[in-house]
Amino acid sequence: MSTSSSSSPTKSIDVRGLYCPEPVFRTKMEIERLSIGDVLKIVADDPESEEDISRWVKRNGHELLAINKTQKDLEFIIKKAK
Repeated sequence: MSTSSSSSPTKSIDVRGLYCPEPVFRTKMEIERLSIGDVLKIVADDPESEEDISRWVKRNGHELLAINKTQKDLEFIIKKAK
C-alpha cells in the first residue's frame, strides 16, 4: 500500500500518546465529520493501533490507502467511503 499525491489528506490527527481504544475512537469521530471521498491521516504510536485501526476501517467499509511505519510511529491514510 502506498499513497499518491491525489490522496492528500483532507484532515490529519495526531493520537500519539493515546492507547486502545482511544486512537480508534478518535479516528471514528474524525471520519464522521468528513465527506465521502475525503482522506484522513492518523499518526499513532500505540503498536496495537495497526491492527485496531485496520480492522475498524475494514469493518466500517472505508478504504485504507496506506500504513506507513517509522521507527516510533504509524501513519494511516484512510479514505471515507460512506
